[in-house]
Amino acid sequence: MDCRAFDEQVVRRDSRVAGLMDRFISVRLVQANAVDLTLFQFDYDLTFAVFFMNADRTIYGRYGSRSDRKDATRDISIESFREALAAALDLHKRYPANKTALAGKQPRPTRFKTPDDFPSLAGKYKPTLDYEGKVVQSCMHCHQVRDAERRFFRDERKPIPDEVLYPYPMPDTVGLSLDPKEKAKVKNVAVGSAAETARFKVGDEILTLEGQPVISIADVQWVLYNASEPATLKAQVLRGRKKINLALDLTGDWRRHSDIAWRTTTWDLRRMASGGLVLEDSTAEERRNAKFADDALALRVKYAGEYGEHAVAKKAGFKKEDIIVRVDGQTGRMTESEWFRYLLQNKMPGEKIPVSVLRGGEQANLELPMQ
Repeated sequence: MDCRAFDEQVVRRDSRVAGLMDRFISVRLVQANAVDLTLFQFDYDLTFAVFFMNADRTIYGRYGSRSDRKDATRDISIESFREALAAALDLHKRYPANKTALAGKQPRPTRFKTPDDFPSLAGKYKPTLDYEGKVVQSCMHCHQVRDAERRFFRDERKPIPDEVLYPYPMPDTVGLSLDPKEKAKVKNVAVGSAAETARFKVGDEILTLEGQPVISIADVQWVLYNASEPATLKAQVLRGRKKINLALDLTGDWRRHSDIAWRTTTWDLRRMASGGLVLEDSTAEERRNAKFADDALALRVKYAGEYGEHAVAKKAGFKKEDIIVRVDGQTGRMTESEWFRYLLQNKMPGEKIPVSVLRGGEQANLELPMQ
């Protein structure tokens, strides 16, 4: 399910949120053209995002989360949107006395003030849409901002940093599954995770994280996105009727547990790091049948791009259903997201990477050009 149905519920003032929304002045942005990146900082892969703000530009919170390519509404609901609306109004009621607590929610300094400031986007779009002509072609999509940010590092021949490669990690990256129908209530805690070590429990309601009042899953993602590596995040949860303070310890590579394969911006990563290949880790059954070890690299080529720069791998000899078993001497198990990280942080455009594939039971040695 995409976000159109959810968006329509909001625009048409679903009865569950209408009364609360009437207490806001609602402003709708439908394109990223000339958007103020010094203010509107969020997960640019989203198709629906909300900022709750004061007239002085102080941000009370954010709403909108996503972790699945096909189901854009898996992590959002009218119920949790209602909770966020109510919580934002409560923060507004207590403003400016709570301004210090809101400081961490405010935008961070940014290199580029508008999308047009990115070298790869400069001059390509006008500030407004061409409603009298080609309106679709004149519209800059939010995901293009993230594409441009990554391309900036690539064009500068610099490794793409973890925080740019793995933006806005979902809470499950640290072992927390949050209920999409609540503000930030713990639905599950993964065994052996950082969240379990921190003693989070099912049913905990996250009240604050790093001192910031939490009104949505997106607020949790904001804190994670801006966390250092390593870090210890202070959390306060409501457990039953008791407020409990917890400490969430994050290791130096914690972001790398994120799955970025669902993201629209992964399309350009595939151009850069796999020449247009879409890769999937072999299933347990496929591994048994092929006698692959559980910790061995066995990425199956699900699709090979056929046009332009996304056809580079195909032209280099890669084919659909190839099983990649070695890349640049690496034979350890990787997900597609880990493949991106390894190559985009260690290899630069123009390099050719040795890759071994299994095809029809026979091994073939190929070279994959980096872009």
